Amino acid sequence: MSTAVATASPTRAITARHVGWAGIALGFVAWFIALPPALMRSPVPSVIIGLLAMTAGGWAIRAGEKRLGWGAVAAGIIGGAGAIASTQSGVGNLKDVVTWSALIAATLRYATPLTFGAMAGIVSERSGVVNVGIEGMMLTGAFFGIFGADLLDSWFLGLLVAMAAGGLLALLHAFFSIQLRADQIVSGMALNFLALGITGYIFLDHYGDQGTPDNISRVPDVSIPGLKDTSFFGDAIGKTNLLIWVSLIAVVLLTAYLFRTPGGLRLRSVGEHPRAAETVGISVMRTRYVAVVASGMFAALGGAYLSIGFVGSFNQGMTAGRGFIALAAVIFGKWRPAGALAAALLFGFSTALAQRLPAFSPSAAVLFQALPYVLTLIAVAGIIGRSRPPAAVGQPYVKE
Repeated sequence: MSTAVATASPTRAITARHVGWAGIALGFVAWFIALPPALMRSPVPSVIIGLLAMTAGGWAIRAGEKRLGWGAVAAGIIGGAGAIASTQSGVGNLKDVVTWSALIAATLRYATPLTFGAMAGIVSERSGVVNVGIEGMMLTGAFFGIFGADLLDSWFLGLLVAMAAGGLLALLHAFFSIQLRADQIVSGMALNFLALGITGYIFLDHYGDQGTPDNISRVPDVSIPGLKDTSFFGDAIGKTNLLIWVSLIAVVLLTAYLFRTPGGLRLRSVGEHPRAAETVGISVMRTRYVAVVASGMFAALGGAYLSIGFVGSFNQGMTAGRGFIALAAVIFGKWRPAGALAAALLFGFSTALAQRLPAFSPSAAVLFQALPYVLTLIAVAGIIGRSRPPAAVGQPYVKE
């Protein structure tokens, strides 16, 4: 009898997970059918689907899958409520806000710097070093990327200058955190202020009140033959900035490196059990130095995308907290590149949506701008479940 119960229990857990995910999907469908292009103008089908999502969530909760179950219940409520609000809204406003190809394109633009920042956080923290200085490294990359592109008249050389500057700042963080065993949080925050001061001083000293020129070489957009002329995908991804594709490729390559190569295994072992790694001949200090410097280069690419890929200019403090949002994406993604990308896309989508929501109420435009940050707070607060960081992250290593 006990053997039968033990065999049935894992099967029931798997079934509960499937039902929970199905409930979340139903909640999404409930809202989606009330939006363009479907534009169902009666809320009844959406309400029924939302109730089915809540029912699936309730079953999953009773079966022991509480996190997905409550997620399905929330999805059913949000989907049903959103569908009701959508059916009460004018068709013209809905079409202005919910243009999927434009939303996807904007999502990728807003998510790209966060993706680079999240990759920076993953590389560093997988080696055991907390990098709160991602914000400063992104700001450094933003300024020195456009500064290098201006002086050398080449966006490619500008990217190299940005990566060198970000790597140099990260090397300073590595020296304090690894060599001197200083508090890693304090070191990272100090570098954020240092980057803010250095970039602000050089920017004002070199460009003054005029700001950066308009004719600086910028990272080009990439057109995909045969795709840019299609009705939907052409508008969404047919012509996309090169660094957007680089960020997506970086996620794939970093995933393969961390979980499919001996080098990635060594990096993860240093972040989990540095003493054991040292015992088998892995240099903990060297591995952490390399990881932190690579982290700075990733972050600098995110900043350079802002200045010479997206905006085409530099303003003091233009990263505006994106480095900290990238750290939240690392936690959201459970220190895995694919999960962090999903978090970056969620923030990017909410930002893109917030830019369009004032069509419903211009007076609430400022309130809508808070939407991405509210979603980030909810995610980090634990709605997406508990995340377990690398065991040795934040712990200085003393070689015996």
